[in-house]
Amino acid sequence: MAGQMMSRLLVPVKPARWLAGAMPLWGCLMAGTCSAEGERVVAFDPVQDYHDYVDGKPRADGTRSFLASRGITLPEGDLSDPPSAPTVQGLGNHKKNEIMLCRIRQGRLQAYARSRRSVEADRALGLRRGVVSSSTNCRDAPIAAEIKHLFEQRADELAAERDHLAGKPAPARLLATARALGVSPAESALFEEALAGVAVKRNGGFGFVVGVHRAGQADQLTAHGADVVVAGFAELLDRP
Repeated sequence: MAGQMMSRLLVPVKPARWLAGAMPLWGCLMAGTCSAEGERVVAFDPVQDYHDYVDGKPRADGTRSFLASRGITLPEGDLSDPPSAPTVQGLGNHKKNEIMLCRIRQGRLQAYARSRRSVEADRALGLRRGVVSSSTNCRDAPIAAEIKHLFEQRADELAAERDHLAGKPAPARLLATARALGVSPAESALFEEALAGVAVKRNGGFGFVVGVHRAGQADQLTAHGADVVVAGFAELLDRP
């Protein structure tokens, strides 16, 4: 293919390390959260809950979705809410971001070694490479994980807000990245682990989608449109 896109930063970065700033981060974020009746909620599952309620969504949407799964409704609040505010904006945007930035500064992000090799192989072949993320930390995280140089274009939540680009399953952010890379959607391959992200193949006319299953959802990824499903996209290095 003439071009290649990676649709999620979480694909090339190891959950045990990067997701100390994502999956387990949500568990830390939600620790101590109580229902309207004052009962402590079922603990956040860093794999299943992350994929069911958080993955691929802007922070506020992920916060709202997870809280709803536990029967919790919080006031929306606004962007000026401090991290201590019991609101969706305070909890999802500011408290989570505060914890995430701390973990970035502490150097607690490290890329999957084999996934990094896969991206390096793409670069050696001259394929174009971009990263699309619903995070506002998509600039700092690759720097901390020492993989920023592997990607030519970045489309994160800040760029999406600036350019009014809808999130998944709308293909707008991926289409914008393809344009910036100078390739057509039909020439682009997506590497994606979120079901909503795989579905953009139909919505955006992308040429090929690799589904990466991390929560036992290989069949679901296929049903949503993935052309091939792997446990880690470095597996593609071992295929003819």
